[in-house]
Amino acid sequence: MLMLADVLPDTPTTTDDALQRYDALPAVEPEFMIGTWHGAEVPTAHPLDGMLAASGWWGKQFRDAETVHPLLFPTSDGSALWPLNPALAFGGLGVATKVPGVKNRNFAGTIAALRPILAARGAKARLRTTRYRGVDTATMIYDQLPINDVFRKLDDQTVLGAMDLRGIRRPYFFLLRRDDSLPVV
Repeated sequence: MLMLADVLPDTPTTTDDALQRYDALPAVEPEFMIGTWHGAEVPTAHPLDGMLAASGWWGKQFRDAETVHPLLFPTSDGSALWPLNPALAFGGLGVATKVPGVKNRNFAGTIAALRPILAARGAKARLRTTRYRGVDTATMIYDQLPINDVFRKLDDQTVLGAMDLRGIRRPYFFLLRRDDSLPVV
């Protein structure tokens, strides 16, 4: 299990703190992102805080620039990971942030039970370089949602991501740490 405090002991607690930390980090080349990454939310009092953890989200996989699985979840026995179709599961994400109590509920079991319906049938994102906050850096662009995840390098195994979601003014922050220990099925 990825422990945020182990990787980012001085975890920012506000969006302004996270932006200051993010802006000080170097850009990432798209090739650096190739692999499987375990994720964790960086809580900053953002409307989405808690949503990914409540869903049981594990991380992301970048096979190449055209083949990206943005949302990986563990199989029921924990021996592998499966890609979820973000448009089916989180298409109403902006609306969900306005419903009281949604992000405080654990719906990982529901997502696991709906795997036959929610599983992605192919890649659901691409990897490109975009300019964000004045820096050209690796960006995961969702195919069917107005979301870009923009990365900055913490170290050779870890990136800080800023989710830029249309309709939400402030970015949502998360951490990814390289972890190729589980196969993606």
